[in-house]
Amino acid sequence: MTHALPDVSHDTQERRLAQRRRAYKGIVINFNGGTSTFEGVARNLSETGARLSFCETFAIPPEFLVRFSGDMAWRPAVVRWRSMSDIGVAFHRP
Repeated sequence: MTHALPDVSHDTQERRLAQRRRAYKGIVINFNGGTSTFEGVARNLSETGARLSFCETFAIPPEFLVRFSGDMAWRPAVVRWRSMSDIGVAFHRP
């Protein structure tokens, strides 16, 4: 009896809705009704999401508001993946 390995090639394909571009842009995130903030850096960015870097990510909730340096608008974001120092987020439509 032989067992074939499952085809996992679809797992390595790009799943983002929009092309990301490299970035090094300061950010501030806001949560707990505006009482908690963290500063970090956007490492890549698109219209639909970003990779954000922090000293640590354990205290960052699954949803928050993010503002990019030079921009006055806050964008709602939801965490899609997390590591010790980075998180990948998708932007919500307001």
